Amino acid sequence: MERVIDSTPADSGSLADSTPTGSRERQWRLPRIGRRALGLRGKRYLFIYGCLLLPLLFFAIIRLYPIIYSFNVSLREWAILSPDKPFVGLANFASLFQDEVFLGSLRNTAVYVIVGVPGQIIAGLAVALLLQRITMLRTFFRTAYFIPYITSVVAVSWVFRWILMKNGVANGILLELGLDPQPFLYSPTQSIFWIIAAMIWQSIGFQMLVFLAGLENIPRLYYDAASIDGAGGWSRFRHVTIPLLNPVLLFSVVIASIGFLQSFTQVLNMTGGGPLNSTNSIVLYIYNTAFKSFEMGRASAATVILFAIILAFTVLQLKVLDRKVEY
Repeated sequence: MERVIDSTPADSGSLADSTPTGSRERQWRLPRIGRRALGLRGKRYLFIYGCLLLPLLFFAIIRLYPIIYSFNVSLREWAILSPDKPFVGLANFASLFQDEVFLGSLRNTAVYVIVGVPGQIIAGLAVALLLQRITMLRTFFRTAYFIPYITSVVAVSWVFRWILMKNGVANGILLELGLDPQPFLYSPTQSIFWIIAAMIWQSIGFQMLVFLAGLENIPRLYYDAASIDGAGGWSRFRHVTIPLLNPVLLFSVVIASIGFLQSFTQVLNMTGGGPLNSTNSIVLYIYNTAFKSFEMGRASAATVILFAIILAFTVLQLKVLDRKVEY
């Protein structure tokens, strides 16, 4: 044992003599621990990025690729049974703007957005303001307003259709009150507004939850300061609530606008686009063109137009409605 110690080089002998055995062992083990920690960290990041990559890959295959592919289809005369898909350029787009049914669906979709979005926002905000003030049965009312949102859209549409039939519940109530029955869904002038009413009714619960979350994040001290300054209820709502709810309002308006621009299920189940195409929407037009007339090129061209409208409308809303408020 003494020979082994004597064989230590002279330049490292002083260091060996002055360093305890435990410290020398730690010095030799530190690099191993560092390499092991680096390996675990690399595996951790590999697992995280792998988990993030799988949903992204799924989205690219299921959503992104069909969107890009639809641009190709819109520029061709695409017949399902024909192997030839000749390139026709913008002919499909030109034919759409010569189609009165498509132009009518554009006008109807504009009505859905112009009437439906403000109605949905106002109804959701009003319910949220009322629920914020109550203390008893708050959970019950929140649940009651939210249940329609998680109910099947098809089921809700058929219930409204049953209520608004010529011999349905609504006309029965009108007759009991001594009033004339109404055509409701069978009227070219009334039907679109009853569809909008059904869509608003079903979406109140979602808008209510969003606005409640925004209202609860507004500090109470702003309202107290406004009350000390003599501001009434309307002034507090206008100068405190609305400005501080701007991010929530922006989110709600964008989501509601996209929903009404993509109106389909309610229209299909309540009126089928009638009467006289008075409730036909762009998405229903795309569905009928693609899966009833089998004109995939025209349907894809209409899809591209709808995509451009949604994109432009969303960007415009983000630019116009985004307001930063500091107090």
